[in-house]
Amino acid sequence: MLESGLIQNLGLMIFGAACLGVLARRIRLPSIVAYLVAGLLLGPVTGLIQVSPAIEEISGMGIVLLLFLVGLELSIDRIREVGKVAVAAGLGQVAFTVAGGYLICRLLGFAAVESLCLAFALAISSTVVLVKILSDKDELDSLYGRITVGFSLVQDLVVIVALTLLAGFSKGQGMEWKGLLVAVGGMVVLLGGGMVIARYLLPRPFEWASSSPGTLFIWSLGWCFLVVAAAHFFHLSIELGAFLAGLGLAQMPYTHDLQHRIKPLMSLFVAVFFVSLGVKMAPGEIGNAWLPAAVLALFVLVGKAGISMLAVARFGFGERTSFKTGVAVAQIGEFSFLFIAMGAAAGLVGGRAATITALVGIITIAVSSYMLLYCEQLYVFCRRMGLLRILRASQKEDEPEGHALKNHVIIIGMNTLGRRIAEALHRRGEVVLAIDTDPRKLRGLPCRTLHANIEYRAVLEEQGLAHAKLVVSALRIEDTNDLLAYRCKEAGIPCSIHAVDLSVMENLLAHDVAYFMLPKVDVIKYQSALLRERGLLGGNPP
Repeated sequence: MLESGLIQNLGLMIFGAACLGVLARRIRLPSIVAYLVAGLLLGPVTGLIQVSPAIEEISGMGIVLLLFLVGLELSIDRIREVGKVAVAAGLGQVAFTVAGGYLICRLLGFAAVESLCLAFALAISSTVVLVKILSDKDELDSLYGRITVGFSLVQDLVVIVALTLLAGFSKGQGMEWKGLLVAVGGMVVLLGGGMVIARYLLPRPFEWASSSPGTLFIWSLGWCFLVVAAAHFFHLSIELGAFLAGLGLAQMPYTHDLQHRIKPLMSLFVAVFFVSLGVKMAPGEIGNAWLPAAVLALFVLVGKAGISMLAVARFGFGERTSFKTGVAVAQIGEFSFLFIAMGAAAGLVGGRAATITALVGIITIAVSSYMLLYCEQLYVFCRRMGLLRILRASQKEDEPEGHALKNHVIIIGMNTLGRRIAEALHRRGEVVLAIDTDPRKLRGLPCRTLHANIEYRAVLEEQGLAHAKLVVSALRIEDTNDLLAYRCKEAGIPCSIHAVDLSVMENLLAHDVAYFMLPKVDVIKYQSALLRERGLLGGNPP
């Protein structure tokens, strides 16, 4: 039986997160800021709730699912796309930010180890904030968007290494080289074993499960928690196990669909995690933390952004691209909070450092979000004021920004009809994207393919719905076709729907469907009914 106090506290946390989340959306702030503020209001300000061990366990689930998602996104193709600028400039940005942050923390009176942990937290940007805002602006596939995502992937890998190193420290005893070697060795064994299993043993059962999205979802979570249990056995962090579990599945064709299915579940638990961070802030520490938090926030917003701009400019990119990349990473993120939380658990940092990190997160995520939303106007202003001369970047215009897919045809449902349409349009020279929930139906197609469920709005948005020439549905699922027609109408894109039953045509016509694919018998009945209505055909209906 669950304790009533746990249910009450959990309910208040979720309710507070939901209310503040709605307000944040109104003023275009990321949800992370809303969750932290909700925790502040529920904990230090009003004292309504306290974080219990059970709440800690529940919030830990959010971090496990978040790391699992990060691993899912880290496919070999994505790593290749990162390029040397993201790897070299990304690592350079982390190194110089850590160095600068360390010096500032020492000047603020923090101990050496605590300063190093805080400096590392300042160097990590928010993957969630970056992807969300870039996606909303339709600039995820722009040049600076791709570089920024590359920075994020590099930072994610650095975080995983750092979490492994943290596992080698014992609480209150400083560095334990034996424990550190065991942690690194355990990671190598777990990574190697997991990748071998994912490469040779998992494909067949996962292929069998892929025909049922619900089964595939449960199997993926089962694999995640199996690897997490193995990480616990090797005395590694469960976050590392979750990341390696996602990495093992990232090379399979089901990852896109899994990401969209896991995100809602992850969002719930992550909300509890960030609210609990706000609740755990000590009221007395908040007053003492404002000054160092403001100084470190200014370093992140100006210093970290400047370091990133210089790093990108040194690789020959233009002034505009360098500036936008720097603005995009000028915040700390969810992994910063996780790193400091693990450092506190290892006895490396105190409660004041955790409070400062939370305050820096609220300030930088809020300010950088608006900076990124109005990035073009900010760039024009800074250039007019001569603030970008220090970059000495090229004045050339870089690659035009825009979505990777344009003037393409999206075809949903790879049954016999869908495959024939995809093959015919591809032969005619059209750019075709074929989508289906069963990866086996996508095999052998000469065009681009995607294993995904189009009922998730983000799927079509990520595949350039707003830039498509036509959307075709060969599905025989009325509800899905109706939803697809509605979203095409929203985007102003013509669509062709396979209308299995004439009774649904009126509803589809209300959504301005441009073309219908009808069975021959139904077409004859429909035409006969129209002619009869106009008195051009006598007799009884067929």
